[in-house]
Amino acid sequence: MGRARWAVAVLVGAGLVAGPVAGSAQAQEYRYWSFWDGKPAAGGKAASWAYATEGPGTARPADGAVVGFRFAVSADSGRAAVPRPAPDAAALCGTAPAPAGQKRVGVVVDFGTAADAPSGERPPAARTGCARVPADASAGEALAAAVKPLRYDANGLLCGIAGYPRSGCAEQVAGGGAAGGGAEREPGAPDHKATDGDGGGPSAGLLAGIGAVVVLGAAGVWQARRRRG
Repeated sequence: MGRARWAVAVLVGAGLVAGPVAGSAQAQEYRYWSFWDGKPAAGGKAASWAYATEGPGTARPADGAVVGFRFAVSADSGRAAVPRPAPDAAALCGTAPAPAGQKRVGVVVDFGTAADAPSGERPPAARTGCARVPADASAGEALAAAVKPLRYDANGLLCGIAGYPRSGCAEQVAGGGAAGGGAEREPGAPDHKATDGDGGGPSAGLLAGIGAVVVLGAAGVWQARRRRG
């Protein structure tokens, strides 16, 4: 993947590009793992997902939080498909407090639909778990503790979870959809909009996101090397 394409893919995957890339007649779509924050039920509203505003290498969820990962084809965070299992912290981790110096992080991994799968692959069933990790652990470390193995590219971009997909990383999809035919939305599913908990999309713009690419990439590379060590 060329430098420019890699930068755009990382920005999209990190939730830092809130709309189509400027200057293109039609937004390019990428097949990638998106990262989500679980929002607990409150005020009569059910628990929900919000597109994360930073990458899993730097996000540090609190005890009792839920993080989600969804594999899909998307051009921007505003139309990204959310993880289908609910971010139910109690169901994932129970209510017992974490031991001193640790925290409990619910983890949801949605491998997506067959329409979004790379050619020749079929997505596994969704997986959920509860990671018990050090209190300062990142979302990426919680994911590694709950679901293995993880595959990163040389720039630290998350490419595969539990062996899916087998290869590739944030690849551009030709023809405006998976396998050139357009990504299918689950029947009856709404056109999800990314939120930051206050009803708006990620506030970081493209220029700010470019600066964050280095930080997110460095964090991912550090984690990958740590696991190999």
